[in-house]
Amino acid sequence: MANTVFCKKFQKDMEALDRAPLPGAKGQEILQNVSKQAWQEWQLLQTMMINEKQLNLMQPESRKYVMEQMEKFFNNEVTDKLSGYVSPDDITEL
Repeated sequence: MANTVFCKKFQKDMEALDRAPLPGAKGQEILQNVSKQAWQEWQLLQTMMINEKQLNLMQPESRKYVMEQMEKFFNNEVTDKLSGYVSPDDITEL
């Protein structure tokens, strides 16, 4: 059976990540408090943010922005909206 964690995003016990997704203390915090599903959802949002906002992760301010958005996401706070993104729920058939 897979390891579980109490996921702070979904507020329930869920499947844990296999290993820390980041180095250091932040990676350990995520490993202990974020589920595999929440991390996968964050990765999708992160990719959209990087592309939409044309972030260069070689720049410290871009990395700081992504980390701030990640904290908001996992704490169920509002993250920045992506202007070009349309949720599949918002699409109506013609």
